[in-house]
Amino acid sequence: MSLREFLEIRRKAEYPAFVSVLHGMPADRFDYRPHGRSPSAAEIVWTLASETQACCALIDEGSVNWTEQAPPASPAAIISEFHKQYAALSERFSRLNDSDWQNKARLMINGKLYREAPVGDFLWYFFFDAIHHRGQLSTYIRPMGGQVPSIYGPSGDDPGA
Repeated sequence: MSLREFLEIRRKAEYPAFVSVLHGMPADRFDYRPHGRSPSAAEIVWTLASETQACCALIDEGSVNWTEQAPPASPAAIISEFHKQYAALSERFSRLNDSDWQNKARLMINGKLYREAPVGDFLWYFFFDAIHHRGQLSTYIRPMGGQVPSIYGPSGDDPGA
């Protein structure tokens, strides 16, 4: 099994945990942030959607220019965009071959080169970052008034399947 195939398998396996965390957050509290310097729940979910969209651009164009964008006001629109981008990236994964995986890609931040690496390296980087942000969001849920879902096993609110 190649690293590309393994990542595709892990993305499919992790998707239900993303869904349970996103849908475990009370929609009326997406403005929640645990500290003034912390991002809001809306900003984190928007980052997840934006990073997934960036992965699509890296595959399609070999380059992405990351710029911070404010999330839509509607939590439903933010979550919908995450699902849309996740599906778009899954479709691209189904077409990605080992040669495409090795293509050089460029990550620009505000128009300046941040890093150049194979597409596969960036896809792993953004996948791990997404899991990090999912964990961050899971710590927001209870203070937001929601119940923390089971992710890899039972939580204090959900005994899991």
